[in-house]
Amino acid sequence: MTALSDHAVPANPGWLYRAEAWMDDKGKGAWIAAMVLGFIFFWPVGLALLAYMIWSKRMFSKSCSRRKSWQSHMSAMKPSGNSAFDAYKSDTLARLEREQQDFEAFLRRLREAKDKAEFDQFMDERARENRDESDNGERA
Repeated sequence: MTALSDHAVPANPGWLYRAEAWMDDKGKGAWIAAMVLGFIFFWPVGLALLAYMIWSKRMFSKSCSRRKSWQSHMSAMKPSGNSAFDAYKSDTLARLEREQQDFEAFLRRLREAKDKAEFDQFMDERARENRDESDNGERA
């Protein structure tokens, strides 16, 4: 073990070391809360805590890695070993994909109908304005 090792415990730990150990036991939320409170009460303390969290790699520890949660979602795509369940799962996923495509097609038709109605209304108003202008021009 070296003197710079993370696991080295000083012979007589001071309040700073004890506070750091206590915050590590509480987790990342305690560090973030301390940093926010530091910014609220005296901004240099919050800034110092933020710098320390980044420097000591506490901000980017494994617990905040998204890779693990992404892999757990991807494991849902793997076969479970139960052929009946796997068949049900694939049928359900195929049905959901079809429903999504049908819904997107419905929304596309709805938007097209709305656009056509707005365009028809515009053309009717324009024709009415032209007719009114021509009627006013003939009377004069």
